Amino acid sequence: MANSSDRRPILLDFEKPLAELESRITQIRELAEENEVDVSGEIRQLEERALQLRQEIFSGLSPLQRMQVARHPRRPSTLDYIQAISDEWMELHGDRGGHDDPAVVGGVARIDGRPVLMLGQQKGRDTKDNITRNFGMASPSGYRKAMRLMEHADRFNMPILTFIDTPGAYPGISAEELGQGEAIAYNLREMFRLDVPIICTVVGEGGSGGALGIGVGDRLLMFEHSVYTVATPEACAAILWKDAARANQAAEALKITAADLKNLGILDEILAEPIGGAHSDPLMAAETLKEAILRNLADLDQLTNQQRRELRYQKFRSIGVFAETTV
Repeated sequence: MANSSDRRPILLDFEKPLAELESRITQIRELAEENEVDVSGEIRQLEERALQLRQEIFSGLSPLQRMQVARHPRRPSTLDYIQAISDEWMELHGDRGGHDDPAVVGGVARIDGRPVLMLGQQKGRDTKDNITRNFGMASPSGYRKAMRLMEHADRFNMPILTFIDTPGAYPGISAEELGQGEAIAYNLREMFRLDVPIICTVVGEGGSGGALGIGVGDRLLMFEHSVYTVATPEACAAILWKDAARANQAAEALKITAADLKNLGILDEILAEPIGGAHSDPLMAAETLKEAILRNLADLDQLTNQQRRELRYQKFRSIGVFAETTV
């Protein structure tokens, strides 16, 4: 897994006060070394203040700021997590219809010696890679590849682990011509009938039907600063108010954060991130994810196939239920 410490940091707007303080600490340390002055006490105090400031900033992020973290260019991707948590991994390609969508990756792996299927959307690591991966926006062939691999896992009794990280399914004309809506709807239906345990994790940005196409599972996990939404705040603001600048208001109303979704009963578990986001310590984030997956798999193993299918069905039937009250 790539470590961001060996590269120049990419700062988000709300991180600038913290960056200024850390820059000051670096300057003081360099001056002290040049002049052979002991300022370890002062540096320790400033470092404690920097840690406190980082905790304050990341514990009070707005929904739109959390979306910025979820979209961070150095946030660990599906392949990063697969490589970090699996003992071995073999990627499988193709939808058996003549296409292989690079926006969706999947294959067989072992996690603590147990065979599993891992798949998810894959964003690029740089501009060139993002163009190749279509920014993690899958085409119909991507969803058909995912379903082919999930059917393979079901046939050989391997649990399915999906990693959601996409702004949405590819909205281009070519995707519509090839049956984008049908491909996603087919996955939604078929995932309900699979016998094996299915654990879905939102590792970054979970957008619309593009996320749901691999998002029907027994358990839905979500990293602390990830988002899951029916539409991006920018798109929602443009539709409702004809003004994308009101994205912050839209983000508040959409209830896109892990805490919001946990309160609504949609999310099963929030995975804590390192202070500063998953990109600040990818290996720690991967360890948190692996522990949660193994724990949830152990729980799901206690159920029969029929019990899992019924609970999966009821889980999604209960989403969006509301009651009307008279005033």
